[in-house]
Amino acid sequence: MSAQDFSPPRQRGIVVHAGLIALLLAASIFSFISAMRQEVGLVFTLLLLAGLSTFAPLPSLVYRLYALQRAYYRLDRNTLTLSWGLRLEQLPMNEIEWIRPVSDLTTPLALPPFSLPGAILGTCRHPDLGPVEFLASEKRGLLLVATARRVFAISPAHPDRFVRDFQRAIELGSLELSKSRSLYPAFILTRAWENPLVRVLWLSGFLLNLGLLAWVSLLIPSLQQVHLGFASDGTPLPPVLPTQIILLPVFSLALFLLGWLAGLFYYRRPEQRILAFIVWASGVFSSLTFIFAVWMNTSTG
Repeated sequence: MSAQDFSPPRQRGIVVHAGLIALLLAASIFSFISAMRQEVGLVFTLLLLAGLSTFAPLPSLVYRLYALQRAYYRLDRNTLTLSWGLRLEQLPMNEIEWIRPVSDLTTPLALPPFSLPGAILGTCRHPDLGPVEFLASEKRGLLLVATARRVFAISPAHPDRFVRDFQRAIELGSLELSKSRSLYPAFILTRAWENPLVRVLWLSGFLLNLGLLAWVSLLIPSLQQVHLGFASDGTPLPPVLPTQIILLPVFSLALFLLGWLAGLFYYRRPEQRILAFIVWASGVFSSLTFIFAVWMNTSTG
C-alpha cells in the first residue's frame, strides 16, 4: 500500500480567512490614513489605536490561512502523519487504538475557542475521552483518532474513504516499527530561542521597532511638517502633516513580524535554517533602514 494523502476541506476556510484578512487590512489602512489627516490629539490617538488593534490579528490569520493550504493527513502501512502548519504529529499504526466518527459519541464534543471554518485548532477536554486535540477545518465529517496518549480530531475531505484505507492498512500490517514524533509551534520557538544568534536577531529587531515607534511618537508633536520621500532629482517631496510619519514604524513592524513568521517555517528543517537566519537578519536591517528614513525625513523638515 503506497502512502495516501488526504486533504481537509479548504474552500470555505479560505474564503472566510481571506475575507477577514481583507476586511481587517482595509480597516487598519483606513484608520491609519484617517489618523494621518488629524492633528495630534484625542482623535488621532483613537484612530491610531484602532489601526493597531485591527492590524494585530492579521499575522495569526495569515498563518492560519497558510497552514490550511498546506495541511494534510498522510496514511501508509507504518504511520499516520497529521501536518498542520508548524504542528506535526506522526503516529505509528500500532499505537492507534481506533478511528471513529465524532457522531458516535453520546456526549457532544465541544470545539476549541476561536474556532473558524478552516481553522478548528486547539485542545478541549471531553468527559469520556479526556484531552482531544483538533487539527481540522470543518466540524462536519470529524473523525476521532485515539492513541494511548491522546485523541485527535481530524477532518479529511473524504472521511469514509479515509476510514476504509485505514482499515486496509491495518489488515496489511506494518512493514517496519516506527517511532512517534510530535512537533509543536511552541517547541520550535523554544528550540530557536536557545540559539544565541536567534536571540540577538529577535531582540534586536523587536527593540529597534519598539524604539522607532516611541521615537516617532515623541517627534510628532514637535514637528510642523515632514517630507516623506524625495523626487527623482533628489529634492524633498512637498511637506505633509507630521502625523503621516507614523506610517514608517507601522510598515517596519509589519515587515518584521512577517519575516519573523517566515523564518520559523524555515527553522523547522535543519537544512533550511540558514534561510531563517537570512530572513531574520534582513528584518533587523530593514528596521535600521526605517530608522534612517525617519532621521532623514525629520532632519529635512
